[in-house]
Amino acid sequence: MSGYNQTTVFEFILLGFPDLHTFWLFVFLLLLVVYVVTLLGNVLIIGLVSSTSRLQSPMYIFLTHLSLCDILISTNVGPNTLRVIIWGQCPISALSCDTQLYFFGASALIECMLLAVMSYDRYLAICDPMHYTAIMSQNLPHCLASICWMFGFLLSMITEILIFQLDFCGPNLIDHFFCDLAPLLQLSCSDTKSVEVQVSITVIAIVMSQLLFVVGTYICIFSSILQISSINGRQKVFSTCSSHLIVVSTYYGTLITLYLAPSRRYSVNLNKILSLFNTIVTPLCNPLIYSLRNKDIKMTIGKTIFSK
Repeated sequence: MSGYNQTTVFEFILLGFPDLHTFWLFVFLLLLVVYVVTLLGNVLIIGLVSSTSRLQSPMYIFLTHLSLCDILISTNVGPNTLRVIIWGQCPISALSCDTQLYFFGASALIECMLLAVMSYDRYLAICDPMHYTAIMSQNLPHCLASICWMFGFLLSMITEILIFQLDFCGPNLIDHFFCDLAPLLQLSCSDTKSVEVQVSITVIAIVMSQLLFVVGTYICIFSSILQISSINGRQKVFSTCSSHLIVVSTYYGTLITLYLAPSRRYSVNLNKILSLFNTIVTPLCNPLIYSLRNKDIKMTIGKTIFSK
């Protein structure tokens, strides 16, 4: 860490939520329950798909990777957030801060790419069902998921390398509950343009392109659904992609709102709330949405419970 060896800042202070006051215990217990249920829900989906032969289709293979990504996001941010709430202010070493930022960036990119791949899977299943099995062969879903993980970690590593070259001369107070990129760059006494340019290119090239791809696939999907004459047929086909559409809308809606929010001082609390929703609440929504709206998942859970 050449940047930190040249400066006096080896530790940052996460300010967390200084306005909680007497509500800190309620918030702590609420987030603890959310974190535990998130882990259990995503582990349940991974276990069900891995152990059930009828859930070995490409859609459920992608769903297991999405659950793994949600576990990574919540575990990277959740425990430290709980510690910040208990202590009020929480010290974090420069190395730990960089590590948290690295995995946060990687998981965000991976989730965006996984959601895009899942939309492509639904596009093939609905718009080109005759060639679906031939295109989505046994190995292709695993290859696509592996590419998402590889590119996510690689692109996030490039950002980390640029951050390692920055100098931090103080102050060391981060007005957030985890090491997010924007508040960290504000503390640097170096020129941060290289990092900002690289992140902007990554966001435009990956995140926005994936979003446009998802929108394009769903335009084709809705067009195909509208061509179905019977109402029951439309509802049946739409139900196969409704869970994914809700997850995409929730994730991208929060992400876009978060990064379009103004950076003035009065928006700091709003930024924290949106970040909290994006890093802790959204990973909980994914298993709930898929388990409650997916007939195969519900049937598998029912068989597992009654067989016991």
